[in-house]
Amino acid sequence: MKEKILVIDDQAEVRDYLARILARRGYEVLEAGSSREAVSLFEKERSLLSLVILDLDLGKGTKEGLSLLSQIKNEAPQVPVIILTGKGTIPTAVKALKAGAADFLEKDAYIAEHLEASMEKIKALLAVVEENKRLRARVDFFKTFFRNRYKMVGKSARFQEVLAQARQVAAIPRPCLICGERGTGKELLAAYIHHESDRREGPFITVNCAAITPTLLESEMFGYEKGAKTGATGDKMGRFEMADGGTLFLDEVANMPLDFQAKILRVIEYQRFERVQGTRTIEVDVRIIAATNADLEEIMREGTLRRDFYDRLAFETIVVPPLRERPEDIQPLVEHFMQEIVKEVHGLQPKTVTREALAKLKSYPWPGNVRELKNAIERAVCFSAQEKIRPEDIYLSPPWPGRPETEGYGGDFKERVERFQRGLLVEALVKAKYNQKNAAALLGVSYDQFRHYYRKFGLSR
Repeated sequence: MKEKILVIDDQAEVRDYLARILARRGYEVLEAGSSREAVSLFEKERSLLSLVILDLDLGKGTKEGLSLLSQIKNEAPQVPVIILTGKGTIPTAVKALKAGAADFLEKDAYIAEHLEASMEKIKALLAVVEENKRLRARVDFFKTFFRNRYKMVGKSARFQEVLAQARQVAAIPRPCLICGERGTGKELLAAYIHHESDRREGPFITVNCAAITPTLLESEMFGYEKGAKTGATGDKMGRFEMADGGTLFLDEVANMPLDFQAKILRVIEYQRFERVQGTRTIEVDVRIIAATNADLEEIMREGTLRRDFYDRLAFETIVVPPLRERPEDIQPLVEHFMQEIVKEVHGLQPKTVTREALAKLKSYPWPGNVRELKNAIERAVCFSAQEKIRPEDIYLSPPWPGRPETEGYGGDFKERVERFQRGLLVEALVKAKYNQKNAAALLGVSYDQFRHYYRKFGLSR
C-alpha cells in the first residue's frame, strides 16, 4: 500500500506540481483546495496519512492555515505537517513551527529540492519517533510482565500486615532485610518494595549469593576490567553498576563469605567501589534488599556472619509468615496459579477446585510454602483431564520426619504409601516429558507395571 500525503493549497498549479513530484516518488497524493475540503479529507483519511503539506494562506474567507494546523495536531499529533509559505510570511511560519509543524518551505523556484530535503529530514525524525514508540511499548510490556510476575496474592490479616510494612519501608532509602522459610515469597516481596518505591522506574537486579562461588563473587558484584582474568577480553559491569538507580536484591545473603561481607558493607555505606583490576572509583545509587531463611542469630554466634554487616542490612526487618500460618491465603493463591498456568501453557482449559480438594490443600502443612503450592497446582491442572481438580489430582510430598510443620499430616499407612507412589509416577512423567515407556524405565519397572499404576491413580496427561 502506498503512503498517503495530503496537499492543502488554494492554488491548483501548486497542488498539481507537488502531486507530480510526490507521485514520481511513489506516494499517493490527496489534494484539497480549501479548508473545508481539507477537513473533510483529513477526517476521512487521517489514520492512513503519512504527511500533510499545508499552505498557511488559503485565500480570503477560508479557515486560516494556523487554525487548521492546530486542528490537525490536536486530532492526529503523530502526523507531521510541512508548512508552505509565500515571501514575507516567515514570522508566521515560525509561529507554525511553535504550534507543532515539522518544517516550513517557501514557494519559490527551488521548492522541489527543498521539499525533498524536508521529507528526508522528516523521515529520519519519524524513524526516531517510531523507535521511541517501540521502546516505550517494550518498557510498558516489561512493566506489566514485572507486575504479573511479582504479583502479591493473599487476603489474610498477617499477609496484609506484611504488605503494609513493606509499603512503609519502600519510601525509606535504606537497606531492608526479609526473613522467612524457603518458598514464602521473599523475592516477590523485595520486588513489591521496589515497585512501591520511587525507584520503580529503575532496574531490579537479583543475586543468589548461594549460587555464586566465592572466587567469582567479587567480579560478579563489582565487575572487572579488561585483562583481569583469563578470557577477560573487555570490561564487564557488575551487579552494583547494573542496579544503579534501582534496587539490588541479595538472596540467601547468609551464604556470603565472611571476608566478602566487609567489602559489601563498605559499598553499602559509601556507594562507591572499584572493579576487579580497576583503578577508577565508580559511584552508584543502589538500594539494598537482602533475604535469608537462616537463623541469623545462630550463625552470628557461630562467627559466619558479621554483626556490623547484619546491623547495616537490618535497618528494617520484615518476617514473611509460612503458608501454614495463613491458610486463608491458600484459596486466592490456588485461583491465581490456575489462571497463570492456563495462560502459559497452550491448550490448557480453565479449571476449578472442588471443596474436598481445597480442604485437602488447607490441611497440608506446606513445608515448601507458596512455591510448593504453586508446583502442586500446576501439576494438577496439567495432568487432570477433568474440569474440576479433585483431591486425587493433587500430589503432596510425604511428610519430612522430625519437621514440626509436618505433624498432623493425615492418612493411614496405605494412603501415605499411595500418595508417595503417585508422586513418583508424576515426577517420572515430568522428567520423561510424558513418555510413559521412558517414565517406566526411569522408575525401574516394566511398562505393564507402570500402566497398572497409571490407571490405578487416574493419571492422564
